[in-house]
Amino acid sequence: MGKFLHDFKEFALKGNVIDMAVGVIVGGAFGKIVSSLVNDILMPVISIVTGGEGYKNLKYVITEARPAADGVAAVEEVAVNYGLFIQNIVDFVIIALSIFVALRVMMRFMKKERAEEAAAPAPEPSAEERLLTEIRDELRSRK
Repeated sequence: MGKFLHDFKEFALKGNVIDMAVGVIVGGAFGKIVSSLVNDILMPVISIVTGGEGYKNLKYVITEARPAADGVAAVEEVAVNYGLFIQNIVDFVIIALSIFVALRVMMRFMKKERAEEAAAPAPEPSAEERLLTEIRDELRSRK
């Protein structure tokens, strides 16, 4: 049991796991923001343009709701709610676009950083490295 806990602690405290946990938390919050943007800002504007009915109410009714024969229970409506599906597609597109833009910006910064590293002059070799290079060159010349 002690080895298991030690291995788990080593795994859980690695930087990648913590970074991933932060990413999941931030991603969840970002999803809520995008859903609010779509539900509360974009869809009402789109529904005004399309006739004011609202996307949440768009559906294809297969069977209408009706009271049951005994008058107490009701038979619920059976419908294909394609308005909610459209709304979820818009959510997905906005999230995917945001992630694409964020990754593109990150890659641009990483590419710029690599170019700067490649353009930087190589550090001067240490005395030990110079000595080893001389020894290597001397051994090559003796062959």
